[in-house]
Amino acid sequence: MFKKNGCFILPKRNGEYYLLKGEGYVDIPDITTDVTDYKSKLNFVPVSSSVGDSEMQYLDFAYASSLIRHFMNDPSLVLTIRGRKYTPQFTFNVCGYELSVESVQTEVDAGYEGENSVVLVEAKNANVCNTIIRQLYYPFRLWQKCTGKPVHTLFFERRKVDDEKLFCIRQYRFADGNDFNSIELVRSGRYRIKTA
Repeated sequence: MFKKNGCFILPKRNGEYYLLKGEGYVDIPDITTDVTDYKSKLNFVPVSSSVGDSEMQYLDFAYASSLIRHFMNDPSLVLTIRGRKYTPQFTFNVCGYELSVESVQTEVDAGYEGENSVVLVEAKNANVCNTIIRQLYYPFRLWQKCTGKPVHTLFFERRKVDDEKLFCIRQYRFADGNDFNSIELVRSGRYRIKTA
C-alpha cells in the first residue's frame, strides 16, 4: 500500500520510524549480456551445495568457487560478516530531507573483507524487479564507519533459466555516500559455474 502511494518507511531507531514520500526502491534490471562460463576454483564438487534450495547455499557456493572474488577482481576477500548488527549514529539525505538514525538493526547475507575494501551482499533466490534501498544503504553506512574501508554493495541472485542454475551479480554504488537516493548500478554479469 505504501509503495503504491509513493511512500516508504525508514527506521530511525528500533521501534521508531520515518514515513517518507518519494523513491525508496531501486530497480533490479534484467541482465541481458551473454552468460559467462566460470570455472570453479575448487578441486572437488561439494555435495552439500546441492542439498536444499536456499539463497544462502547458492551464495556460499559462489563464494567457495571464488566467483565473488573473480567478479570483484580481489583474491584477498574472505568471509567476515554475517547476520545482524546495529548501526552507529549517522545522518543522511533522502528525498530532500536530512535524517538521523542510530542503533537500527541491519542484516547482510554475507560480507567479505579484503586488504583494501569490504564487499556486502544482499542475496535472493528468485527473480525480483526491485528492492528497498534501505537493505543496501544501512549496512553500507555501518561497515563504512566501522572499517574505514571503501564498501562495495552487491545484489546476488540465483536464477533458474531452462532448468539451468545461473548466478546473477549486480554491483551498486552510492555516488554520494551521504545521499540515500544516489544509488546507481555499476556493472553486472550472469555466470554458469562449471565444476568439471
